[in-house]
Amino acid sequence: MRGADPVVFRAGCPDCRGRFELAAGALRLVLGASSRTTFYSFTCPDCGAAVRKPAGERIVELLTGGGVRTLRLHTP
Repeated sequence: MRGADPVVFRAGCPDCRGRFELAAGALRLVLGASSRTTFYSFTCPDCGAAVRKPAGERIVELLTGGGVRTLRLHTP
């Protein structure tokens, strides 16, 4: 059995300016058809704000590799 530490991601809230670490389960990644519709989101543990930030290629790699839940948007 592997004894690896759980993956955590550093994040910040644009509303309250809080800085914190979040477990993979606290994040959601949405993959859209373009960079404008690809983002990650979470709820700020300090102020409760719903935060949505753009996710470039590298962020997508890190989040999917770290076990973040992913939603793929389908285009008609």
